[in-house]
Amino acid sequence: MFWKRKKKKFPEFKCTECGKIHSEWPALAFNSPANYNNLSDKNKEEIGKLDTDFCEIHYADQIDRFIRVTLTQKVNGICENLEYGLWVSLSEKSYFNYKENYNNQNHETGYFGWLCSNIAEYGDTSSIPCDVITKTGNSRPEIFPHQDFDHPFVKDYYGGISKKEAVKRIDEMIKNVG
Repeated sequence: MFWKRKKKKFPEFKCTECGKIHSEWPALAFNSPANYNNLSDKNKEEIGKLDTDFCEIHYADQIDRFIRVTLTQKVNGICENLEYGLWVSLSEKSYFNYKENYNNQNHETGYFGWLCSNIAEYGDTSSIPCDVITKTGNSRPEIFPHQDFDHPFVKDYYGGISKKEAVKRIDEMIKNVG
């Protein structure tokens, strides 16, 4: 005799981007880099520049530059992946190259960047070295953490996480956003 297991239906959520109700797994997205989040409201206004894909912080002695990227987290035992919308810092040269080619649908290249989003389940995840790979068609670049960097987030990226852990992260995000 074969038993049929009921598939768990994931909670519906209202997307903050489009306002529609979805039932598939949402991307775990960060609206700004941790460096920007750590600024006071006054400094955000005075030295920060933020839009949906770019962020700059203009200090007296330097300018920090960030772009929005994606990361796909493998979920073990199922066909779905967990998607993240994260931020990385780039060098001045890489930042301007990316910005100049932002609307170029055929632009494909790679940059070196540092992760600048703190993923709650891992504590401090800022400053994880990453390869940043642009894609044709104007999709956001995807990042790949350096495998030799010793951090639990990097280990989970390459080893995968459980479905239970993925659902927990989604539920936590929905609770915090909702």
